[in-house]
Amino acid sequence: MPQIDAYEEEVLVAFEKGELDSVATQAKLAELKAAARATAIKDRRVNIRLSSGDLSDIQVRALEEGVPYQTLIASELHKYDTGRLTERPSPRGKFERAMAKVRDTEPDKDDATDTIERESA
Repeated sequence: MPQIDAYEEEVLVAFEKGELDSVATQAKLAELKAAARATAIKDRRVNIRLSSGDLSDIQVRALEEGVPYQTLIASELHKYDTGRLTERPSPRGKFERAMAKVRDTEPDKDDATDTIERESA
């Protein structure tokens, strides 16, 4: 659980004791519910072409997150559209960076000789 400051702790304790009262009026709740419904309405269909590899990766990620892959795609597009999509390194990117490091380092001469000797034996 993330660390909380003193004010957050005070609010949490008051909430758990039942000392807080809602300030939302019925009118405000109705307004918020209507806004939520309007945001969630999916009234347009979009067809896109994806590579088989990308679709497979998306389907695996959706399975890991427990959502249908179409929902995952729609969610990611919504995050992008609202500016809330954060970039994270892809597993392929990590692999490629690791391989680049391996290519950029030269083997120790003793290690190379040892490998050659073991292979010839």
